[in-house]
Amino acid sequence: MHIFKTIDTVISTLNVDTIKNKRKEILQPLIDYIKAKVAENKEIRINFICTHNSRRSHLSQFWAQTLAYHFNIKNVFCYSGGTESTALFPTVAETLQSSGFEIKKISEGNNPIHSIKYADNEHPIIGFSKKLDDDFNPKSGFVAIMTCDSANEACPFVPGTEKRIPITFEDPKAFDNTPQQAEKYKERSLQIATELFYVFSQINS
Repeated sequence: MHIFKTIDTVISTLNVDTIKNKRKEILQPLIDYIKAKVAENKEIRINFICTHNSRRSHLSQFWAQTLAYHFNIKNVFCYSGGTESTALFPTVAETLQSSGFEIKKISEGNNPIHSIKYADNEHPIIGFSKKLDDDFNPKSGFVAIMTCDSANEACPFVPGTEKRIPITFEDPKAFDNTPQQAEKYKERSLQIATELFYVFSQINS
């Protein structure tokens, strides 16, 4: 296991005791889904969906992939998408960099493509904004995690999904261009990381 040291340090500070029981109930269907796949020795595909695929869905995708690796849960493939595509919001990349992720922009333009690495020898995650049915994402055999209320309402049906689970997070966008912006993005990133740490910690328990 060669997760980058700074990320490892952040993971070591995550405290699942901060997760309220009501929130754990919301996370339980995802735990059950992953456990069932592990028991059947099947690949686990998780597509995190938000309206613009710019903030919460990306934070969830990158942390989920990292924490699956941390807990040595094999054959986990994490994706993200939106009801529309925009761009990976720059503060998301900055927030993840401050937690130890190595992020490189590998294309420019209105919707740049990023390489996100969390470990020495693992393939980087490719991060860019895309619609949930983009060819980059799985067409079948996946669970759709709805990370925002508007996407949850706009997408009552996600084509190809085996299961659709709402696990919504408050949008840090509310703090864009305010003195609290960096702090609030970090807060949301760590909340998502803590909850996904809890999810993956339950798989082999």
